[in-house]
Amino acid sequence: MKKLAILVGAILLSGATFGQKATMDNPWSLEGAVAFGGASGVTWTAPTVRARYFVKENIAIRASLGLGDGLGTPRSESYTYAENTDGSGSTGTLEISRSSWNAQIGGEYHLAGTDRMSPYFMLGINFGSGSETGTSKNALYDVVSNTGAYVNGVDVVQKSGFDMFGVQVGAGMDYYVAENIYVGLELGISYMSKSMSDINTTGTTPAGAINTTEPGYSKSYLSTAAGNAALRLGWRF
Repeated sequence: MKKLAILVGAILLSGATFGQKATMDNPWSLEGAVAFGGASGVTWTAPTVRARYFVKENIAIRASLGLGDGLGTPRSESYTYAENTDGSGSTGTLEISRSSWNAQIGGEYHLAGTDRMSPYFMLGINFGSGSETGTSKNALYDVVSNTGAYVNGVDVVQKSGFDMFGVQVGAGMDYYVAENIYVGLELGISYMSKSMSDINTTGTTPAGAINTTEPGYSKSYLSTAAGNAALRLGWRF
């Protein structure tokens, strides 16, 4: 702990000595961002890599790429369901796995700020895609409602894919702690549409084999949670 305090103090001291906003001599920046959100506590989501290019002193274009759907959806889930509400008797299991990516293109308008701080407003277009697989053993999983229950003799695999598209607005700031090195915070609100493809189900039930296809569906989100708040560390060059 003492060593950590000394390290943090050294970083702040170096920032006080050398920290200053970059100029058009360094139009590019590259940064890593970790989003956070959640109704209770802090839920950290997958990191994002972002590049920016300043076309003017106060105007930048940006592009980012990250893992996950940008909505804070878990990459995997595991459930156990009991036949009886008191937990006795047989049990069923459900394993859900997801693979997805998200991206954004957009722009920033930077205000005057101070010698070391550069506040800005942003607008971005978000998009992405992914897949989802639910594997049930003595259980049945409803992809639409994302719920499951114990059902004896039902062993199935459900697969589907999805695409996302939306828009995000927000505000943030860069704070230069050393020459061309900055930390930052960004907050925003987004509207996202998530379109699921057809849901394919294969496996066995007490009535025999099953091989069905259900039509896809769409959901929309208006969110200020995961994917809309991020801590950032960047380098301008």
